[in-house]
Amino acid sequence: MERVAPLSIAAIPAFADNYIWMIHDGQQALVVDPGDAAPVFAALAAQSLRLGCILVSHHHPDHVGGVAALREAFSVPVYGPAREPMPEPCIRVSEGESLSLLGREFQVLEVPGHTAGHIAFLLAQPNAGEAPALFCGDTLFSGGCGRLFEGTPAQMHQSLQKLAALPADTRVFCTHEYTLANLRFARHIEPDNKALRDYQAWCEQQRAQDLPTLPSTLALELQINPFLRCGEASVRAAVLQGQPDSASTTLIDIFGRLRQWKNDFR
Repeated sequence: MERVAPLSIAAIPAFADNYIWMIHDGQQALVVDPGDAAPVFAALAAQSLRLGCILVSHHHPDHVGGVAALREAFSVPVYGPAREPMPEPCIRVSEGESLSLLGREFQVLEVPGHTAGHIAFLLAQPNAGEAPALFCGDTLFSGGCGRLFEGTPAQMHQSLQKLAALPADTRVFCTHEYTLANLRFARHIEPDNKALRDYQAWCEQQRAQDLPTLPSTLALELQINPFLRCGEASVRAAVLQGQPDSASTTLIDIFGRLRQWKNDFR
């Protein structure tokens, strides 16, 4: 049996709060959502890596801004969502497809809501005995979820439920360091949630040392993320009390009101 090199996953900070995720085997790398090419060039050079391909979750500029320069420099393929405008040339991928990269299989999941054609990439087994790795762009954040720029509350809720159904130990590699802001809102919704309180304290320590709060895990998010907890009595009660304008109390309505509340939260 051919030996497969172990993979490493590293965060490349970009802009004010983006992370470009770099996955590599010590020789070749792929990057996820390179909004800026410069930090990727620097990270590749620092570790003497060559770029093998680019994965893109959605079309926003802070996720695709570096694609053209990286593709030109390395002549690599770009894989992106089938249902969104993308920098061309792009290999369009959709739900159910699997990509063989770095000796591993990356599954494509369609998770619309933030944008109309948003996708995520699931690396089911990075290394022997290691938890799955989910690269979910701006769909699921630690303690939060993406704004609904193009999709509906129903779409985003369904997308989050799809992700929540993955193995509980799945690591969540989202693309923004929004965690502390998200947790302030989450604490407003569930002030008595001990897991949330403890996680907030840990995240504050991480950021005080300029360290990422990511990756999170789905198990943790199911305990602390209000957008995954809309069916919980505590979240439902908070929304009905804090956003009393609508007579509808369906789960999707609770989710939509919660998302709008987060939009307006200061």
